[in-house]
Order: sequence, then C-alpha cells, then structure tokens
Amino acid sequence: MAGEHATSFGAEAGNYQAGRPDYPFEAVAWMLESLPAGARRIADVGAGTGKLTRTLLAAPDAEIVAVDPDPAMLAALREESPGVPTFVGTAERLPLPDASVDAVVLGQTWHWVEPVVASAEIGRVVRPGGVLGLIWNIRDEQVDWVRRLTDVMHGSAAEEMLAGVGPTVEAPFDALESHSWEWTRPMTRSLLHSMAASRSYIITASDEEKLRVRRGMDALFDELGLADGGTIELPYVTRAYRAVRT
Repeated sequence: MAGEHATSFGAEAGNYQAGRPDYPFEAVAWMLESLPAGARRIADVGAGTGKLTRTLLAAPDAEIVAVDPDPAMLAALREESPGVPTFVGTAERLPLPDASVDAVVLGQTWHWVEPVVASAEIGRVVRPGGVLGLIWNIRDEQVDWVRRLTDVMHGSAAEEMLAGVGPTVEAPFDALESHSWEWTRPMTRSLLHSMAASRSYIITASDEEKLRVRRGMDALFDELGLADGGTIELPYVTRAYRAVRT
C-alpha cells in the first residue's frame, strides 16, 4: 500500500471504529458466494480495526486472519475481535504461505494498492478457484446535503476511483463482477465528526485545515437543524466486486 495517507489511520483508530460504518452482510456474502463447498479460510487484508472482519465472522465456520500495515489498527481489531490472528503486512507483501486461503477480501483498501503487484501476490496465497473480493461503503452524493458535506471534507481516493473507471485486477484473476446495495445509517454530530476525523485527508492535514473542516461541518449541521444528540440518516451505497482465481 502506497503513501503517507494509506498508512495514517492508526493515529485515529478510535474515530475510525466509531465513525466508519459496518458492511452489509448480504454484500459480503455475495462476494464469497462462488467459493467451493467447504472453503472457509479468508484473509481480510487492510483489515484496519476489523469492520469487515466482524462481518466475515458471522459466516458459519469461517476462519479469518487479518492483515494490516498499521500495528495500532491491528491492536484495535484485537480488542474488538479477540482470537482473530493478526499479521502486519500489505496486499503487495502478504505474510501468508502459498495457496493457504480460500479468499482474500479488502474493505476500503484496493484504491491504495498497486493492482498488478497486489493481484499477483494475492494470487500466490489464494487457492485455485478461490476469490478476491473488494468492497467499499461510499456516501450517496445524489443527496444534496451529503454532496455538500463532501465539499467541506474533500473527496477521498476511493470516491474518485469509483466515480471513474473503478477498480481493476490482474492475473491470475478473472474479470471483476460487481453489485451494489443502498442503505442508510443514523448519525449524530459526534459520529459525523468521528467519520471525518478518520479520513486520511483530515488525519494528515494541518491544524488550521482540521479546524476549517470542523467549522464547515458544524455550519452545515446547524443549517440542517441537527442538534447535539439528534440524528440524521446518512445514505450509503455499498459497492462490492469479486473475481475468481483461475
């Protein structure tokens, strides 16, 4: 995974855990539905605090290992999901043996990786017939106030990629299939600020820029009538992709 932004999240692990949404189970199940019978060993790469890990754990008999470049994020994952094996590593350099897992999944992560190198490395650890799954929760900017919120916070690398050509994978994986789900999450002012604080742009911004964003968000929330303790429904689109290892 490349760059300062990709490895910045550990400084805000608490805000990441509080402010980021979980993944819809049906979207995660869709990524993995083509796995052969009995396949259950899955690596969550770029696992962060374990948002995707915990959805994977809801699958019957799933055996999950979590990989992330940031030890602080993995420490938060272990607190929330004790017993899940964790390893420091990246999609381009996985600390896993050859053909050792049935699937590798990445949540909010593929936009940080070098796709040719990562595809080859993930192909090394995934058994033939296994799956590479990619998933993102993206705020639905068809809604006016959500679009204005993004203008205040700035767009992310993921949002820019998905608004363009989308993700690509390389050999030894087949072409990506995709599907999407729309849903909403109730959010307070505090959770919205935690969500913003967990974004790489804000984490790496100057104190002056962080204050500008916070003030801009509060001005928008005042206009929307979002009082302290009140909630607003934040619309999301979950976009999932899957590819089979040839």
